[in-house]
Order: sequence, then C-alpha cells, then structure tokens
Amino acid sequence: MRTSNPIFSCWGATRDAGPAGGYHREPVGATVDGSPAGDYRTNPYASPADTGLRAGSTAVTTDDVIVRTATTLGTVALATVLSWLVLPVDEANIGRSYGLAVGAALVAFVLSMVQAFKRTPSPALILGYAAFEGVFLGVLSSTVSTYIAPGVVVQAVLGTFAVAAGVLIAYRMRWIRVTQRFAGFLAAAATGFLLLLVADSVFSVFGAGNGLGFHSGGLGIVFGVIGILLGAAFLALNLKQVEDAVAYGAPREEAWLAAFGLTTTLVWIYLEVLRVLTIFNSDN
Repeated sequence: MRTSNPIFSCWGATRDAGPAGGYHREPVGATVDGSPAGDYRTNPYASPADTGLRAGSTAVTTDDVIVRTATTLGTVALATVLSWLVLPVDEANIGRSYGLAVGAALVAFVLSMVQAFKRTPSPALILGYAAFEGVFLGVLSSTVSTYIAPGVVVQAVLGTFAVAAGVLIAYRMRWIRVTQRFAGFLAAAATGFLLLLVADSVFSVFGAGNGLGFHSGGLGIVFGVIGILLGAAFLALNLKQVEDAVAYGAPREEAWLAAFGLTTTLVWIYLEVLRVLTIFNSDN
C-alpha cells in the first residue's frame, strides 16, 4: 500500500506500479482475508533482473524495522531531552531558544523532503531529520510546560503511546482495513488539513491575530482531534506498508524508510495530542 503524501511517509513512493517486467510472487504468509496478496499484480519490489531484491541485498524482516525505528525514535527522544536541558526558555534566553527551535524545524523539514523524494533511503538524512526534529520538540515542549500547561507534556507522551497502541491493536485485529481507497481518501484529507494549517498561519501573520481559530476554544480542540485521527490513519498505513514489504521480500534497507515513516507519523500525533491537551488545560 502506497501513500502519495511524502511528509507523513514515502515508503515505496517511486514503486507504485512496480518495475517493468517484474515477476509475480505470492507473498510469504499470505491469506485470503487482509493479506497483501491481492494488492499488486506483480511484486512491487522485484528488480528488472526478476529477483525480488536489489543486488547485494537481503530481505527485510520485522526485526529490522523494529531496530531502525527504535534507533530513529531514540534519536528524537535524546535530542528532545538535551534541547530541553541545554536551551532554557526563561526570559533571558527565550529569544535564542526560539530562534534555534525554528531553525531546527526548518532543517528537519528540508531533510525530510529530500529523503521523501529520494529513490533510496539514506540513514544519515533520516537520523539527521530525527535529531533536528528533537531539538524543535524539546524547545516547544519546554515552553508549553513552563508557561502554558505544566505537566501536559507527560500527558501528551502517554496519549501518543495510547493512540499508537490502539491503532496497532485495531490493525492486528483487522478492525482497520487499509485499501487503495483508504489511502486515496487519507491523502486527500491530509492535503486539506495541511492547507487549512497554512491558511491559519497566513491569517495569523497578516493581522487576524488568532488566525482561523484553530489554536483555542472548541474549534481548536475539534481541529486537533481531526489531526490525531489523521495521524492514526497514517499510522495504520505505515503498518500496512511494513507488512507488504516483509511479505514481498523488500530489500533490507527499506527498513530505514519504515522507520522514517513511523517516526514522522508519531511526531505528528504527539504534536496534535499536545495541541488538544494544551487548549483544554488553558481553557480550564
């Protein structure tokens, strides 16, 4: 299953139709209900030489994905903690901290977009994205916890884990069926959501101080909940992509793309959970 939104996940974005001449191979462990077997007419990871792997590659496993994802998320967490401790947001340093956070966010975005449009995964780009994203999250979380809603960061982390666990359970139980129609609708919904975020930012910059009202009150909470649901849906799509890659014998380096997709999605969910909890706590 593929997604056309490179910001959330770009696993296999260049392989939608599979390579010309690729052979058909039934995936390992395929079943009639809920399996990857019916998703593709040919193996989407087959090489032009009719092998399922790139030259010199071995097949990806679930353990590979777990290790790479743990490494990437660990980099985010370490950078978040260090930036929280090293970049204080007190009145004497808040300007410098904010500047570094914005710069880190921009660098993380650029690195994520470069990786999103690359044909092959780059561990350096992915870990660099994770490190700079962690700096941004550390300053943002410290600011929210210090000036707006003390204790909300722990709640947001627990909320993110709860959403991720719920999606994993629902996916494994096949309560969520990830299909091509699901992926298409999700891409359209996410595009609309991002356009609204951009419009909100533009209105905020050019005079409408509260933008479109997505940062406070009931509308802000509703918008944040929609963001969480979108993130949960993308997480299900990420899990489907991992399942397909393992079943079809994708090259081992694809595990880094899985880690990239899962990390960007979990960061998105955390930010939206933090938004909702911050608005809720500040309004009470």
